Amino acid sequence: MRRSSQAGSAQSRGAGFIEVKAEAPLRLQLVGVSKSFPGVRANDNVSLSVKPGEIHALLGENGAGKSTLVKMIYGILAPDEGQIIFDGSPQRISNPRAARRLGIGMVFQHFSLFEALTVLDNIALGLDARLSPRELLAEFNQVLDAYRLKLDPRRIVSTLSVGERQRIEIVRALLLDPRLLIMDEPTSVLTPQEVEQLFETLRRLSRRRGLRLVSGDRTPSLREP
Repeated sequence: MRRSSQAGSAQSRGAGFIEVKAEAPLRLQLVGVSKSFPGVRANDNVSLSVKPGEIHALLGENGAGKSTLVKMIYGILAPDEGQIIFDGSPQRISNPRAARRLGIGMVFQHFSLFEALTVLDNIALGLDARLSPRELLAEFNQVLDAYRLKLDPRRIVSTLSVGERQRIEIVRALLLDPRLLIMDEPTSVLTPQEVEQLFETLRRLSRRRGLRLVSGDRTPSLREP
């Protein structure tokens, strides 16, 4: 557990109170995380600290271990060594459902969509909770309005561009109300225009909801204009 506090300068407030400012815990902290597969060390003693409201990019060539690292945070893989701390508490994330219960969402490099179904049907299939069609559509539209995303819930997935398909995965993750959203190689299949649209969405997400962790091999600037 990592928690710090710092005392400001003593100020006389009649009764002699001292103002104390306590920092919130890190949203995510990795301590000495390692993972090996037969014949290869994918991650070797990786440590990472991320505060709420930050966007972090994991950069590296193919095979550098980026996807392995984020899959451990999401509970798909278990670390061989090290510790994952989320919101100040050490965690053993046994599977993706456990990750989602903590407030961790993930958008994968390879989309998990049924091409013959509509956008809304695909979103419904990816949720842990079961909502009525009316409830789901209302929440879907709220997410679109909040982040200025364009997506027709009635469209068949096979008729959509790659960028639009990725938006389905993003909306589905946001409907779970995550405190941490991981995106694995989000720019690898997008056109330059779609890349810029994606990162404008991430800027909005960071301003409204907090941390985003992005893994990729080509990552445009995420700084505010």
